[in-house]
Amino acid sequence: MTRTLYEQDVVRWAQEQARLLREGEFERLDVEHIADEIEDVGKSEQRELASRTALLIAHLLKWQYQPQKRSKSWRGTIAIQRKSIARRIAATPSLEAMLGDPEWRTDIWLDALKSAIEDTGLDLAALPADCPWPIELALDPDFWPDAPAQGPS
Repeated sequence: MTRTLYEQDVVRWAQEQARLLREGEFERLDVEHIADEIEDVGKSEQRELASRTALLIAHLLKWQYQPQKRSKSWRGTIAIQRKSIARRIAATPSLEAMLGDPEWRTDIWLDALKSAIEDTGLDLAALPADCPWPIELALDPDFWPDAPAQGPS
């Protein structure tokens, strides 16, 4: 079976499709694969936002639940992720709708939990079942969670 240029070398295929578009040779375009690639660009942006948000939430968890280990590195990661998320949303405003999607927030929370537990050794049972902060609050540069309340000793 002969492989298409798209299957053989996607970069060369993309260059060829761009050339065909610029030259107005629309009938020669690989429309199905072009549509797939355009959709993938959006998915890539969504994955990037999810990854950065999960990293932010994981570091906020670490900040709250391990106050004795707070560091400039954690503070820097939190600040950088907040700025990066804000810049992504400013550059691609349609991403902001994801922040309000309950299913997306659940996925972010689960990724953040996994990361925080792996990085710190915290017990899952010691952490909240759901994200304790609205995304908008987590993104607020002035927000820094306090240590969790301790029960009676």
